[in-house]
Amino acid sequence: MNMNIDSPHSGSIEVAPDRVIEFPHGLAGFEHFRRFSLFHPETEDDAPPRYFILQSLDDEAIAFNIADPALFGFSYEIDLRDDESAALDLADPAEAAVVVILVKDATGELRANLKAPLVINLRARRGIQHVFARLNYQVTLKEPE
Repeated sequence: MNMNIDSPHSGSIEVAPDRVIEFPHGLAGFEHFRRFSLFHPETEDDAPPRYFILQSLDDEAIAFNIADPALFGFSYEIDLRDDESAALDLADPAEAAVVVILVKDATGELRANLKAPLVINLRARRGIQHVFARLNYQVTLKEPE
């Protein structure tokens, strides 16, 4: 049975059960929110979206803009711990997608959180947030002039 979400950011959204992504441990600072759905805003001329929206199904007010780290010229090689692979139900690395959360800072600049990417098993629809202990990169996305 489909679920309806009234997101203050995106309006009314209908989510089918097969579109739910479970984060068994939640996200940093949002550990109690474990069910999300992924969608993208409409684009002009059927252009591919530059970012997606990860909408909480546990609290309609919680949503994150996420993007492919390649948009920032960044790629990851992540060695998952056994418990992370188990949480993802990941048997084949090709089933995993890695995305970063986008954050707008106080100056209005859009930044990618490269220190804590999300790893999502697209087949099992399970995700984790992999937090690096040491990663000293900060990337800012400038709006085209």
